[in-house]
Amino acid sequence: MTLQARLDAFKADFEAGKPPYTVPPAVIETMRRTTAELVASGAAARALKAGDEAPAFTLQDPDHQPVSSADLLAKGPLVISFYRGVWCPYCNMELQALQAALPEFEALGASLVAISPQTAANSRKSVRQNELGFPILSDPHNDVAAAFGLRFALPDYLVDLYKSLKNELPTFNGDPSWTLPMPARYVVGQDGTILYGEVNPDYTRRPEPEDMLPALRRAAAATAAA
Repeated sequence: MTLQARLDAFKADFEAGKPPYTVPPAVIETMRRTTAELVASGAAARALKAGDEAPAFTLQDPDHQPVSSADLLAKGPLVISFYRGVWCPYCNMELQALQAALPEFEALGASLVAISPQTAANSRKSVRQNELGFPILSDPHNDVAAAFGLRFALPDYLVDLYKSLKNELPTFNGDPSWTLPMPARYVVGQDGTILYGEVNPDYTRRPEPEDMLPALRRAAAATAAA
């Protein structure tokens, strides 16, 4: 089953209120409203895309060790997944799909990192629950996400909903700002150029891990020819 098929199946059960999901219709409508407004804002079109230069970053892994994009790119191309957090089931399914594709990425000389605003403790939980073999990096205040054009502030009505559902982002993220990144996937070449970029303001839509393989193969071929 493809990643998107899994996401669609989960979404259908969630919105239908099938056990164990007992979500009132008003909650579903609020979430749909937020997504529609973010789509209509055009924010995704303003995010970095293929051909742009990727911002350099150094972030901490779950063990509080610094991880530098420059160091990773010195070894080969870099796959980056921006995601919302351990509390997001769509994000967890994406992480699992990326883990399944990790051997293909590594065979092409690429490194893989995920970036989230959550705290290191929650990143450790993500790694453990999803049995990941790649690091999740903490992006305080979504600053790196902002450099890629992905950060957005939750509208007040969604903040109120999240609070009512005990989904306290300030606790998850150690940051009072109530911001999130739009889910995004990038392949960055060793020269820092973005070779592949996919940004979707609808958090229930994610590209397949295999979609990045052509860009990684081109990067590997370029390295071999150099």
